[in-house]
Amino acid sequence: MSIKLGASTPILRMFDIQKAREFYVDYLGYKVDWEHRFGPKFPLYMQVSRDGSRLHLSEHHGDGSPGQHLRIEVAGIEQFHAELKSKEYGYMNPGLETQEWGERSVTVIDPFGNHLTYFETIEKEK
Repeated sequence: MSIKLGASTPILRMFDIQKAREFYVDYLGYKVDWEHRFGPKFPLYMQVSRDGSRLHLSEHHGDGSPGQHLRIEVAGIEQFHAELKSKEYGYMNPGLETQEWGERSVTVIDPFGNHLTYFETIEKEK
């Protein structure tokens, strides 16, 4: 049997459920897959996903530190950027950057200080 690693699922800290939903669901287009609490007044832990991207968002102290930076590969970065621009989200207006190492990227910052860089590898000009 050979070893095969699967996709990563980062855990990002959140402090406000309404702001998390506004950012991840309304703005970025993820859907809530499930939510979990150990009791009615306990912190929320939930999974959001969009296509092959899956994230866990947690109110639990110790589940991720604010200010994480993660990279998410995208097919169609220009369309993704246009989609974000069309939503006129009041707290974010990301640019579309071309990196010298052969990527185009869009970086957004969630309400909790986490940075998400969506990127697509492009053919470098010679």
